Amino acid sequence: MEIILLERIEKLGAIGDVVTVKDGYARNYLLPNKKALRSNNANKAVFEANRARIESENAARRGDAEKAAEGVNGKQIVLIRQSSNAGHLYGSVAVRDVVEALHADGITNVTKAMVVLERPIKTLGVFDVKVALHPEVAVTITVNVARSPEEAELQSQGVDVMAEMFEKDETGFTEDYDPNAEPGEIAADTEEDAPAEDEA
Repeated sequence: MEIILLERIEKLGAIGDVVTVKDGYARNYLLPNKKALRSNNANKAVFEANRARIESENAARRGDAEKAAEGVNGKQIVLIRQSSNAGHLYGSVAVRDVVEALHADGITNVTKAMVVLERPIKTLGVFDVKVALHPEVAVTITVNVARSPEEAELQSQGVDVMAEMFEKDETGFTEDYDPNAEPGEIAADTEEDAPAEDEA
């Protein structure tokens, strides 16, 4: 389907571009959200008549988004989650979790539609997440997923918590070794542990 774009859309075009998209994408997303018009002579005339207004409204929205971007860009949010010993989360971190954490931090102008998360986060760690405040204004926030505030603090300093944990495990346990013991025999620590002889 041929459409006229009413705002810049990544990988498609800018305001006023006539582009061809799949019918479903146009019918289910672009047209209902007023991001485009069907390309026909009547709509082209309407667009040209309103082009200056559409462009000035877009510029005003972009200006607002640029102001908002100053408070959002580089923001770090911490999400505390339970995970397995290997660092895999029980569940995952989705767009909703990121938006709720931003709202809790006082940033209320970010909606779910603005957060660009290619796939849910399923492991502990620090992740960069893109937030598109406007089609032409995108910022990056940092999502720090940890099991405790202390781990989050370490991760924010660049420490790989999982690697540290495994290093500790390897050095934490040493087995007593008795060179005189037969294979399969447990070393006796003291004489009390040795079996007592029957007293006659």
